[in-house]
Amino acid sequence: MKKRKAIWGLCLALLICMGMVYKIGTGHVKNIEVSVTEMGELLEAARGFFLGEPDEVRNLREQEVIKTDVGHQEYYFQLLEEDEQRGYREMLNGIRARKEEFYLTISGDKEVDKVFHALLKDHPEIYWAHNRKQVFKTTYGGSDYCLFAPGYIYSEEEMQQIDQALEAAWQEVSALVWDGADAYEIVKIVYTYLIDSVDYELSDDDQSIAGVFWKKRAVCAGYAGALQYLLERFGIPCIYVDGNARGSTEGHAWNIVQLDGMYYYVDVTNGDQPQFLEGDAVSMAEHKTTIYDYLCPFPWEYELSYTPSEEFPVPECTATDKNFYVLNQGCFDSYDWHAIYEYCLMRLNYGAAVVRFKFSNQEAFEAAYADWVQGNGIQEAARYYLDLYGINEVEYHYGVLEDLKTIYFMF
Repeated sequence: MKKRKAIWGLCLALLICMGMVYKIGTGHVKNIEVSVTEMGELLEAARGFFLGEPDEVRNLREQEVIKTDVGHQEYYFQLLEEDEQRGYREMLNGIRARKEEFYLTISGDKEVDKVFHALLKDHPEIYWAHNRKQVFKTTYGGSDYCLFAPGYIYSEEEMQQIDQALEAAWQEVSALVWDGADAYEIVKIVYTYLIDSVDYELSDDDQSIAGVFWKKRAVCAGYAGALQYLLERFGIPCIYVDGNARGSTEGHAWNIVQLDGMYYYVDVTNGDQPQFLEGDAVSMAEHKTTIYDYLCPFPWEYELSYTPSEEFPVPECTATDKNFYVLNQGCFDSYDWHAIYEYCLMRLNYGAAVVRFKFSNQEAFEAAYADWVQGNGIQEAARYYLDLYGINEVEYHYGVLEDLKTIYFMF
């Protein structure tokens, strides 16, 4: 019986190679036409039946797996197993070449999804293959390879426009960076640039850097990818992180940057949402306030709001040296009315239209809030502002980020 099965398999393969299949029924024979495409698929199946893996798959297995890709940190690539890293390189090469489908030397659903997610997090520049599009793969029985079809979003013409927009943004940001700027200063420049040039808004392109640089509209995934894309071009390590608002299923994306060997959170999306401020400052529609609280925030405060996904581990953030308020002498460990007053005057003397300061503990924050927001502290600063500019009246507003213990005054 086993020999008969082998003979019939051979006969079937020969019939396929002749370009036809005969259906043998009861008393009749039917000739079925086979298209060129179907013929190729049948030949491939026959080759796999007799010879095992296709030549292309065997060649992929023989290729050396490149461990670094110039210009990219590839944090998530480093977390993959050896066979997953091979699949990652195969996937990246196929997507960069915009192949509609190509072989991978991995095949499990979870394995392919894991590698694809790692790839997209490491490479925001392959915006045309974002995973909002459905992904298809074809497996071959019990084999450990598959045919992968990622699905692409944009036409060639649209990609040319997007690539031009990416390059224009890079040139604009580069022009803002002065000679000798350190890594933190570059991160702050890029953070501010994205907030100034992009609106937080839902759109068809809001999940990738195409939305940020081409349409100037995006949500958290687009902002986080854009920061990573620009910082990597400056040679600054930047990791894309996705997760949820703590205690909910609401998704969010942000970044972790490495500065002087230490890791810090950066959340450009939240920095571009002045409506987060509690107080009458929100009514100042013409004034788009940059929220610097999310530029290297205190990690324990940020982690009260957001938690990363469990798919991949991310570096632990513990440092505070690069916090915006720490660097600008605007963070206070205790509350002293005169110290805050002198700080406000110093900021006004420097021409600041926004005065902001934060506290490292809840007790100090509440004492300052009572004096400066509920009391007359801001009025004292406003009187100084009038004398400084020789004017008779000034309109001022306040804003508060209670979770981050920050108070804003805007003149």
